Amino acid sequence: MKLSLHGVSVWYSNAVTQLRIARDADFSGLELLPEHLFRYLDNGGSFAAYRQLMAQYQIEITCINALKRIGRHQPDERAAMLQEAEKICRAAVELGCPVVQIMALTELDHLSESERQRILLENISAIADIGKPMGIKFQIEVVAFTAFNSLSQALEIIAQSGKDNVGLVIDFWHLHAGGNTQPAEVAAMDKQLIYGVHFCDGRAAKAGEAWDEWVQRNYAPGEGDVDIPRWVEAVKATGYDGVWSPEWLSPRCWEQDLWDIGRQSRESLSRYSVE
Repeated sequence: MKLSLHGVSVWYSNAVTQLRIARDADFSGLELLPEHLFRYLDNGGSFAAYRQLMAQYQIEITCINALKRIGRHQPDERAAMLQEAEKICRAAVELGCPVVQIMALTELDHLSESERQRILLENISAIADIGKPMGIKFQIEVVAFTAFNSLSQALEIIAQSGKDNVGLVIDFWHLHAGGNTQPAEVAAMDKQLIYGVHFCDGRAAKAGEAWDEWVQRNYAPGEGDVDIPRWVEAVKATGYDGVWSPEWLSPRCWEQDLWDIGRQSRESLSRYSVE
């Protein structure tokens, strides 16, 4: 089992600082956001220097999170998306990172289910082919507030693609708030298809309330509506023993001492018997 600090939990920090927070909070990994990584590289940083810091702090990059809007399908937009996929994959190789997260947002919500699944199948297959020669795997995150929000939809695409480098991240909030997946479905999964776990809390949007992650996810574990023990139990039932990353997408927490947030997020895993 590997425990990984999530870059979202320390949003108002940079890629270098996150390595030290991860080390100080007793994590062995970091789930790194591409916007943090590329900002570092655009302002004088280098892959070589970052690798030295990773070695110094003894922190691995477990995932780059994320290639977003993977449903882009108009020719120019799709080409740009695939170029972005290659850029992130090459960065992952430089950092020895095995997994890149991919996710659709609302770009396909106006289409029928069959058309949406067709486009996602084509695009995910193309992304998988980019990463395959580089040794990169991809974890699909289904997003609660989109039409592509259930475990079954993602598993169908994985099966149809036949790609052996595409799996899933089990994100407690997205699966809970999406409302179309039960923990028992996770418990029945092949553990080989689980590439990561996002350990998090929150609630679904209320009737008449707009979806806003900065509102519905502004909760530390134990404060929201997610039945964390059930989701933890479901993941463990598969025999999964990979990466767990506590994701605190919380504007309230971001304004606190980020070293405290790092330590508290690490302690939350122990509190729910993840280790």
